[in-house]
Amino acid sequence: MKRECIYTLKKLYRDDLNIYGYRFGKGEKAACIVGSIRGNEVQQLYICSQLVKTLKRLEEKGAIVGENEILVIPSVNHSSMNIGKRFWATDNTDINRMFPGYNGGETTQRIAAGLFQVIEGYSYGIQFPSFYLQGDFVPHVRMMETGFQSPSLANLFGMPYVVIRKPKPIDTTTLNYNWQIWNTNAFSLYTSATDRIDEASARQAVASVLRFLTRMGILRYMSHSGYLASVIHEEDLTNVKNDLSGIYRRYVGPGEEVHRGQILASVIDPMEGEEISRILSPTDGIIFFAHNAPLVMEGTIIFKVIRRLHE
Repeated sequence: MKRECIYTLKKLYRDDLNIYGYRFGKGEKAACIVGSIRGNEVQQLYICSQLVKTLKRLEEKGAIVGENEILVIPSVNHSSMNIGKRFWATDNTDINRMFPGYNGGETTQRIAAGLFQVIEGYSYGIQFPSFYLQGDFVPHVRMMETGFQSPSLANLFGMPYVVIRKPKPIDTTTLNYNWQIWNTNAFSLYTSATDRIDEASARQAVASVLRFLTRMGILRYMSHSGYLASVIHEEDLTNVKNDLSGIYRRYVGPGEEVHRGQILASVIDPMEGEEISRILSPTDGIIFFAHNAPLVMEGTIIFKVIRRLHE
């Protein structure tokens, strides 16, 4: 294992931002794994730390096949993580909306450019991002429909679902999209948590990456075969919104089967304690995403449900 500083941003008033990468093996740029780009992505940081720990042990045993290099970057925006902010603290901009970056631009554009210069050119790119909605997911692999995506490769992670998303204009500045445009097979892996550590889904994520690297001939590693993934499109998901704001009480979680008319959650009046709304399932299906904050605002997407195929 070789630890190196791959990018430094000089600061006036605080310590410099130093982004570190961990290289395993040598030779062809086989796989790059990127962890937390946003300051609240603690789960993503933890997963990468466990990958570094495991890959170090496997490299010592000679488990990296041939002339292959694996690069792991656990954290990009730890300056914001240190002060409890999701986005860049100075101007509240999102590094994952700045790719491929611009060396002469704003701070987050320069960070994105410096990072992308190092990580482009790898055959496979794996990112652990987080979603714009607060909540819990069924673990899955997500990829942009750029014309370069490969659901068959995404299946090799052995995750329960592969989700294909048609990119919107705002998505064209994400790491996943730009990796694909610049000839890297890119995959975004989502687990069950963001700002907290979920051990079970973290272990599942680590195993899925090791499984993929093994199946691509980069690593020698014995693991069970995982899931035969269901490939779904973003439009296959039904959004469920609440009609009133208040205290949120959830009755079902990700992965649970639900039926049309079933009570998914209720909203409680925060002052009087009475139930003021019940959220019912609009369809038969499986819960894919579930809001997890104690309070909910009116019109929030609180569930995403995978519709039954016969509907």
